[in-house]
Amino acid sequence: MNNSEKIRFLTVTGIIAGLYAALTVGLAPLSFGLVQCRVAEMLTVLAVYTPAAVPGLTVGCILSNLIGLAMGANIAGALDVVLGTLATGLAAWLSYLLRRQRLGGLPVLSTLPPVALNALIVGTELAAVAPTFTVQVWLVQMALVGAGQLVACVGGGLVLARVLQKSGLDRRLEQNRFTNR
Repeated sequence: MNNSEKIRFLTVTGIIAGLYAALTVGLAPLSFGLVQCRVAEMLTVLAVYTPAAVPGLTVGCILSNLIGLAMGANIAGALDVVLGTLATGLAAWLSYLLRRQRLGGLPVLSTLPPVALNALIVGTELAAVAPTFTVQVWLVQMALVGAGQLVACVGGGLVLARVLQKSGLDRRLEQNRFTNR
């Protein structure tokens, strides 16, 4: 990667991180809590179009979780700063790996890793901070997080993918030389 490509990669990474953090913190009542739908998770579909989304989403998530912690909105606290960020980063990477798999021209499979990983990881951390931890509470928390992720990642992510395709922005993101490596 030459210097121009590195600058472009870092710029795209920063924009995605900023968008993720702005959406998460701006919609804090939906983004944190025992019942949540983190709308910013729809941005994980960007990993289909650019590898810069993987670090961008990871940095955006850690910033959001830290700001949520400072605001008192992030009820899972430091646990979410570490594990929630890990879930989003790993999900973005898996979404990137699935980028070539399309159903009806849409990256449907790429929207599923954030649903599964966040349901398991974030659902577990929310159950751990619940007043009473039982298997039932754990299963309910995983189901609630999974449902929120389905809405954000599959619903919102596929709408975002379609908008990117119709506007041609998907090709512009993919045309960057750093995305072909």
